[in-house]
Amino acid sequence: MTKTANIVVVSLFVSGLYTAPFAMAATAQQNKMKTCNEAATAKGLGEGKGDERKAFIEECLSAKPAKAGGTQQIKMKSCNKEAGEKNLKGDERKKFMSTCLSN
Repeated sequence: MTKTANIVVVSLFVSGLYTAPFAMAATAQQNKMKTCNEAATAKGLGEGKGDERKAFIEECLSAKPAKAGGTQQIKMKSCNKEAGEKNLKGDERKKFMSTCLSN
């Protein structure tokens, strides 16, 4: 009985190792989609822009970052623009930027 239980436990562990990368990949794609949506909105391509927005999103999602942090740069631009539109200064701006970049 113990030998059977050990086999089951090991089998579950090994199957978990194979499925973990797929779960993480979905999260990375979701983050990229969120970043591209934010960048499109920051460029003035709101929900009502239709084909323009769709083309921008497709290009953004298919683009490979030229260097590490490419999507982070897009996010930084988006957050900077939003902070500017809200006329945030000093500590308020720092707090907003921290929150915006961590989402």
